[in-house]
Amino acid sequence: MAARHFLTLNDMTTTELEDLVDHGTRLRNEWRQGTTRNSLQNRVLAMIFEKSSTRTRVSFEAGMTQLGGSAMFLSPRDTQLGRGEPIEDSAIVISSMVDAVMIRTFAHETVESFAKASRAPVINALTDEFHPCQLLADMQTYREHRGSIRGATVAWIGDGNNMCHSYINAAQQFGFHLNIATPEGYEPNAELLKAHSSCVTVMREPAEAARNANLLVTDVWASMGQEDEQKAREKAFSNYQINQVLMDVADKDALLMHCLPAHRGEEISADMIEHPNSVIWDEAENRLHAQKALLEFLILNRLD
Repeated sequence: MAARHFLTLNDMTTTELEDLVDHGTRLRNEWRQGTTRNSLQNRVLAMIFEKSSTRTRVSFEAGMTQLGGSAMFLSPRDTQLGRGEPIEDSAIVISSMVDAVMIRTFAHETVESFAKASRAPVINALTDEFHPCQLLADMQTYREHRGSIRGATVAWIGDGNNMCHSYINAAQQFGFHLNIATPEGYEPNAELLKAHSSCVTVMREPAEAARNANLLVTDVWASMGQEDEQKAREKAFSNYQINQVLMDVADKDALLMHCLPAHRGEEISADMIEHPNSVIWDEAENRLHAQKALLEFLILNRLD
């Protein structure tokens, strides 16, 4: 049987995605009750990092340990990937020795090329184009606090970046409408928008996007690798901040999420992290549990 990969949300069916987030909640409850789980005993996850990380590394490494397996950290400094070996050659060798591979890198083509040559499941743990693992955690968190997100309105405030792209895919898969408020020149990928035009609306005014929304989401104005654009982006995004003004026009029960790290006082006002409707800390923890569900599904080909 060919390996299943998770490079974008579209690699799963809607039913599979919903089952994954539900299983993530079961795993979170088990973990909090102190239940020991050895479903991935003697299994190994290779973690390839070309971009630095806090939550991604901790969640995947802790997740494998909690499931009875192990994880190994690989950086370009430590492997032939950083010395010019073809991606496909590395994929053939690494995937012959481990049970799954997680990659956090820049170009989305890197994970696609690796996956084509890999006989083990490959997980996109972030590229410049998509961040599907974060969306599993976000959808799990919304469901735990508000039930199904189907039919809801989500407001994305800020850059049309990899997180925004994954929210566009999620709108189609999970059945919500996505309002994207972003300044001119920072819109998401045009082809992706066209393919999802029935469930995505792009606008300029944050308040318009947030009006009656059930979930407000944002991310940093300058993503990793865009630090030299920081000043220009601060100017362009100065009015694209999630603050109490936006919360006041959203639905009274609207949740607030941020994938972190947050630049308080920029894309989100300092007080909003601890707002009563903020579920940012649950969202961060759920990276662990959603990814444990994903690892079980890809390695064992089942959820139980």
